[in-house]
Amino acid sequence: MKILYVTSEAVPFCKTGGLADVAGSLPPALAEQGAEVAVVLPLYERVRDRFGSQLKFECYDYVDLAWRHNYCGLFSMEKDGVTWYFLDNEQYFNRGTLYGQADDGERFAFFSRAVVRMLDHFQFWPEVVHCNDWQSALVPIYLKDDGVREERYRSIKTVVTIHNIEYQGRYNPYVLGELFGLDAGWAKDGTILLDGDANLLKGAILCADAVNAVSPTYANELKMPYFAHRMEGVMRQCSNKLSGVLNGIDMKLYDPRTDGRILKNFSPEDMSGKDACKAELQRMVGLREEPYTPIVAMVSRLVSHKGLDLICEVLHDMMELPLQLVVLGTGDQRYEDFFGWAAQQYPGRMSVRMDYNEDLSMAIYAGADLFLMPSKSEPCGLSQMIAMRYGTVPIVRETGGLKDTVQPCESWRDAGNGFSFANYSSGDMLHVIREAVYLYKDYPDAFSRLRQRAMSCDFSWARSAREYLRIYATITGQAWPIHTDTRRAVEIPEGEAAPVEETAPVVEAAPVEEPAPVEEAAPVEEAASVEEPAPVEEPAPVVEAAPVEEPVPVEEVAPVEEATPVVEAAPVEEPAPVEAAAPAEETAPAEEPKPAKKTRKTAAKTTSKAAKAEKKTEKKTEKKTEKKTTAKKGTAGKKKSAE
Repeated sequence: MKILYVTSEAVPFCKTGGLADVAGSLPPALAEQGAEVAVVLPLYERVRDRFGSQLKFECYDYVDLAWRHNYCGLFSMEKDGVTWYFLDNEQYFNRGTLYGQADDGERFAFFSRAVVRMLDHFQFWPEVVHCNDWQSALVPIYLKDDGVREERYRSIKTVVTIHNIEYQGRYNPYVLGELFGLDAGWAKDGTILLDGDANLLKGAILCADAVNAVSPTYANELKMPYFAHRMEGVMRQCSNKLSGVLNGIDMKLYDPRTDGRILKNFSPEDMSGKDACKAELQRMVGLREEPYTPIVAMVSRLVSHKGLDLICEVLHDMMELPLQLVVLGTGDQRYEDFFGWAAQQYPGRMSVRMDYNEDLSMAIYAGADLFLMPSKSEPCGLSQMIAMRYGTVPIVRETGGLKDTVQPCESWRDAGNGFSFANYSSGDMLHVIREAVYLYKDYPDAFSRLRQRAMSCDFSWARSAREYLRIYATITGQAWPIHTDTRRAVEIPEGEAAPVEETAPVVEAAPVEEPAPVEEAAPVEEAASVEEPAPVEEPAPVVEAAPVEEPVPVEEVAPVEEATPVVEAAPVEEPAPVEAAAPAEETAPAEEPKPAKKTRKTAAKTTSKAAKAEKKTEKKTEKKTEKKTTAKKGTAGKKKSAE
């Protein structure tokens, strides 16, 4: 399967957020599964500066975008089994920052148009083009638009991944033709129009063959107004092609056993290195060196949807607990001002760094004890996975990928890998922080086991890659040789998967054919008819009805209340069949149903005419007694005569 992955950033070339981590890890994971993968992204200034010597010039061409006719160079390099392509245009991409420019719409429209027009120059013609967020959202639209005129574009299937639906690429619809080179009909029919704006992400969702979010919970949340940012109607309309695939992390890069970026390596079996990293972190950020005081950490952008309002509300209550707090990140000015002021109120117990430092962030992951993420919304989140990898137990709100990756701690049965709260409430967050701190302080053994469970979680990209391959196979109609077990994420060859799924029900159905059910069926009918007369107030005549011709004493009739004596009472004349009566239930011989039928018929008749039977029985008993008496007298008389 040939896959072209389109992204605006990727590790290690350029990064501003989680999209870069995904784009840098997922394509190599797909390649390991046997797919032929290429990635295309802009040739930014920072990429040229760092990797320019490793890039190979392939060719150049001209790309038409509306009235513009622009140069586009193509560079490539091989890395991790993936071909990485870079589209060059210094006018658009030779800038100090990736985003935030006044002409971002035109820049990424050129990028999307160049991806489509440069397909002829790539090593293969893709079967699937996988796009990410609004920066590449025009690719599915251009493929549909060009497919009307050129048939070769119709064979390409498209996938769109939503990393954060808050950023949709909205522009004035009147510049649709001038800026993007699209006919006004795309807006008039509503494909690309939302709330009076030209919405690039909406157009991509409608045009793509498959849409996925970066976690299963986030995929469901996108159908709700609270999370969808006015796109809930579109997401519900496309729910038939919407799925959620949880992101992963590079398990080799983030490995505390071998990571050279931390002071001392450690593992779940030997946590002594964790203590050394904690002491180093306290020295780096100016906290008191207290080995038995838990460090609560945050590495985050300081924006509202990260749940910082909750922390602002209860910060003083948090600092009353026996803990230390460290915050790393930049963002809105109001949050930077608040945390800067708070750090001055708690010297030695709270430290704030208003920047992003890779070395410091790794020191925090390795040295902290608890990692706080009270996000209002979180599509997936990678920080909680990295924190768990380094034995820093997460405290999260149950939303998006946080809910999918963190199971709440149940220390009484050693379950869970972190702490969580459901409501977006500062009181609920404070309650969970208290639980975490006191578990650390009062029950160190339980906290140690919790930490080990967190470190043993599997967040590898191999699991996610199998899910993406399943999506690709579905939209292309190909039979991919890897089957995904969604419960265990286990790799199963396709040849073996089908039999397993088919035989599973057969194994369960097999017992139905065995004689076990037959044994139950036969006795059930008999027992039903035999047990029904049992509740009769006077069942004694019921038994006597069958052996009327025999001199069975009335005293033996009492046990007939149970079903078993009834069966034994009938064969009194023939003691030999009595032994065969027991196996009759198991082997069901053909010779013994007759007595059973007679017994049932007799029982039914006796039950329906119970009153008459009692009277007749009494009369017959009196006659038998008289006959026996007469017979005895006659026998006695004969003996006397003989004498």
